[in-house]
Amino acid sequence: MLQAKIDSVVKCMTSNNDMSNIQSIQTEHRFKLVEFWNIKEGSKVLEIGCGQGDTTAVLAYTVGENGFVHGIDNGSRDYGSPSTLGEAADHLQNSSLGKQIKMDFEVDVLSPQFNFPTKAFDYIVLSHCSWYLSSTDELNDILKKIKKWGKKLCFAEWDTRISEIEQYPHLLSILIQAQYESFKQNSESNIRTLFTPNDLKAITGSAGWSVIDEITISSPDLQDGKWEVYKTIEDIDIELSKINDMPAKFKGLIQSEMKMLEESIKTNGIKPLSIFAFVAE
Repeated sequence: MLQAKIDSVVKCMTSNNDMSNIQSIQTEHRFKLVEFWNIKEGSKVLEIGCGQGDTTAVLAYTVGENGFVHGIDNGSRDYGSPSTLGEAADHLQNSSLGKQIKMDFEVDVLSPQFNFPTKAFDYIVLSHCSWYLSSTDELNDILKKIKKWGKKLCFAEWDTRISEIEQYPHLLSILIQAQYESFKQNSESNIRTLFTPNDLKAITGSAGWSVIDEITISSPDLQDGKWEVYKTIEDIDIELSKINDMPAKFKGLIQSEMKMLEESIKTNGIKPLSIFAFVAE
């Protein structure tokens, strides 16, 4: 039954047969999230940080023809690869799921001009997007603003609490990126601010939400761990060269961590981190 759902969504997500296996794994993970969040058929959902629509498509499938998913993202339509956000959104909206989906890009949630009526949505979803934010304050401000728009908050992000040594390279690559990102004023990187599960719960509480359920989800076939590790290795020299005000001792620390990362890959291989998800109201 689940595989039939996955296959149905994947047909809407990709026009490249070479990507179908990757998309199937990503889609299966999103079904785990949506099942935990208990999204109901016929619901109205706002998804913040929709990206290329990996979670959007599963949400749309779940809410069905009588539901609606509005995905928004601050990225531009030409951001992303191998498909840009715009290309992925156009393909999805032209699929059989398109009639219950709207996707808007270059949206600043915190702009005074951007608003929705009170309780316009049954659920507000943030799925694997919080690390793209510039700071703790930005996440806190977003969670405060959106509280009046929806009844429940559904959240998911990578869980920094490793349970297997094979997850260590993924965590270390994230820590390395978060360290050099802290020196940047502007960025388009995947990881700009690192939040732990405890950070996320504290920020959510300070924004006026109450967490009512939480879970750690394992999706060991996800490719993201390897993607982040090899991106870190590929980008490190140019990233460090672009930062002029990094203390020499701090740069040396990161270079030592890179050696640890490369050694860990050889010794342990790479598995993705688990995922921390919660529901708040």
